[in-house]
Amino acid sequence: MDVQWYPGHMTKARRMMQENIKLVDLVIELTDARAPLSGRNPDIDQIGKNKARVILLNKADMADENLNRRWTAYFKESGLFAVAVNSRSGVGMKQIQNVIQEACREKLERDQRRGIKNRPVRAMVAGIPNVGKSTFINSFAGKACAKTGNKPGVTRGKQWIRLHKNVELLDTPGILWPKFDDQMTGVRLAALGSIRDEILQEEQLSCWVLDYIRENYPGFLSSRYPIGENGQAEELLGEIARVRGCLQKGGEPDYAKAAALLLDDFRSGRLGRITLEAPPETGI
Repeated sequence: MDVQWYPGHMTKARRMMQENIKLVDLVIELTDARAPLSGRNPDIDQIGKNKARVILLNKADMADENLNRRWTAYFKESGLFAVAVNSRSGVGMKQIQNVIQEACREKLERDQRRGIKNRPVRAMVAGIPNVGKSTFINSFAGKACAKTGNKPGVTRGKQWIRLHKNVELLDTPGILWPKFDDQMTGVRLAALGSIRDEILQEEQLSCWVLDYIRENYPGFLSSRYPIGENGQAEELLGEIARVRGCLQKGGEPDYAKAAALLLDDFRSGRLGRITLEAPPETGI
């Protein structure tokens, strides 16, 4: 499955981030807790390499709880501040203010030595499309101050948001990077909905999701659909089509509809708490 997605507006967004990085003290990078490493844009690492860094594993409520803990520990061991959060429900959000202060301790102490008082930490909020940046900002601010949507690419322009006297946030558009060196990175991001469905072969992608879930989370599929979990993925997709009424004229399975249904169930968390990758060198 060859996955590429780098429309022109992402080049513009990357340039805007490079131009504005000098204005900020901290980069808050959101990544999807279900694929924390695949969802980290290496361009953001490059752009923010000299800034304090915080990683937020967003949508943690839909990810494997054990792997959330392992991923948080992994990032902390890598020298990054990391918090597992659910921006929509607010779980984990109370930790963020303290983490920001800790990550920017050197900056705050430097300001104090220079006699600079009450200057807010300025943070750039970054991440790939559809990871929940705007929802995070709205939740963190306690009001709807950034546009939200459930499709990649909703945020296109630059937005500064003053939360309170301690923190200002710069919202940035979600960006991918020009080429995935590891095609599995693209497949995981496609499964999560971070790449527009129009460019994908949904049936092929849904078969990968089926194979992954039954191998790593046995019983999850049969709990959601009254089907067995043996056989080829295409056969399972046909069974899902039948039990969910995704049929063409003559009663033949509508594989395209079944694929869309399966992907929606996975992305929304209705299949259970599933993580698509484990920290390096550990295996799932």
